[in-house]
Order: sequence, then C-alpha cells, then structure tokens
Amino acid sequence: MAGNNRELADFLRRARGQCDPARAGLPADGRVRRVPGLRREEVALLAGVSSDYYARLEQGRRIVPSPAVVEAIGRALELDGAARAHLADLIGLGSAAPRPRAREVQRVRPGLRQLIDALDGEPALLLGRRMDVLAANRMAAALFGDFERFPGPHRNYARWILLDAEARALFEDWEAQARAAVETLRLEAGRDPGDRATVALVAELREESPEFGRWWQEHRVYQRTHGSKRLRHPVVGPLTVEYETFAPPGDPDTTLFVYTTAAGSPSREAMDVLASWTSTTRRAGHPGS
Repeated sequence: MAGNNRELADFLRRARGQCDPARAGLPADGRVRRVPGLRREEVALLAGVSSDYYARLEQGRRIVPSPAVVEAIGRALELDGAARAHLADLIGLGSAAPRPRAREVQRVRPGLRQLIDALDGEPALLLGRRMDVLAANRMAAALFGDFERFPGPHRNYARWILLDAEARALFEDWEAQARAAVETLRLEAGRDPGDRATVALVAELREESPEFGRWWQEHRVYQRTHGSKRLRHPVVGPLTVEYETFAPPGDPDTTLFVYTTAAGSPSREAMDVLASWTSTTRRAGHPGS
C-alpha cells in the first residue's frame, strides 16, 4: 500500500473519535460509550464493509480499498472534501502522479511575477510546496513583513506564523490562523510523504513550537480556498482582509493568494494608508522597501 500505514491508522482513529453517533443516525443500543465517537463496527456498518475489513484498515494493514470503498468510509466518517482527499492520499489513491524523491527547486515564472506586481493596490503572495513563500508584491511585504529578510530555506509561511514573534503579534486571531497553517501542511504532507524538505520542516516545527506538536497530533487537514484574517498592523492599526486563492494553470504546486478589503470600510482606508506609507518609504530608500 502506498502512503504511510501509521499515518493512515492514526487519521482513521481520530476521525472516528470525532463523529457523533446520533448525527450518524445510529440507534441507541443501551451500551455505555467509554470513548467519544463511533465504534469500529459502526463505521463498518455505515460504510457497508465487514468489521474485520475496517479493523484491518484502521490497524494499518497492507490492504488497498477500491475508490468506492474509500468514498463510503469518507461518508461514514463525515469527512469534508479536503479530508477525503487526504484519506485517498494516505491509502495511495490520490490523483497526483508519483513524485520523485529529489524535488527540483521551485522557480517563479516571469509572467506570474509580473502578475503579482501588477496587483499593486492589493497584497499578493505566491506559495509553493509545503507553503514556501516564492514571491510577494510590495503590498504583501508591507502587510505581513518582508519574507526576503529570511534565508531562502526559511521563507515558509507555516514556519513564519508559528515561530516568528512579529507574526504572532500581527494577527488578532493568531491561533486560528496558525492552526489553519498546520492543518494545511498536514494535507500537503499526505500528498507527498517522502518529500525530505517537508519531513525536515515538520521535525523543526515539532521541536520549536509546542502548539505545532499539539495540533499536528490531532491529524486535522484544511484546504485553503478563501477566508479572512484579522490583523493589528504596527503602522495602520486593526484591519480585516479577505483572501481568495487561485491555482495557476500548468503549475499545480503553486497557489496565488490575493488579499482584499471591503470598499468604503475602515479596513480599506487602512490599506490605502499602508499603500501610501510603503510608497513613501520606497521613495525614501528605507531598508526593506
């Protein structure tokens, strides 16, 4: 079986423990539940497989369920789209083609670089594999900080938000944003469990961040598509930004993040002040501008 058997077993056990038997439509049988969630035999019943088959799967045995069985288990465990994709990756049924162990360094093609620079009034980030920050326009640098101040291997969004004191101070909702980053990294690690750079990043974060270790053990996954972030910026004060993500055609390992604010809102006014401030500092030739 492709993927990591131990990771699969851990993921299934934790997903089962988070299910609500009443919501799953299971009748009360009078038995006392010693632990939360569904029992193995209940998941098997809901998925239409034998209890022994599901038990062996949850134990990490070397069996490969069909796509239909994986889908049925996903429904039984009430998994969302990201979690179902993660389950398929762990079992070895992910849609991605097998990847080489020695990964090429990601490069930003000129057109993408020009695109994010053209979004001059809105912050834009290009994130690559394992959430590496590949590029940022001037407004993203002004909003989040200049990622180019870090050595190349340290230009990583998850590493920044978990380990950088300025990042922790920047977000009003730091815990929610940091947890989402951990869950996104979990999803990406499942797609390519043999990637050495990802393994090294996870090991570093386990050692340096107590929150990371706790959230990583929960084995939750998250697919970044859109959302909001609440910040307390050191120059312009509080503001809320909305983000949308885009996958550039022909470059599935790269994600474009564009951050916007509502027209006429205090956050839009703060963003306009920030744009003016960063233009002034750039003209003055301040470091990092």
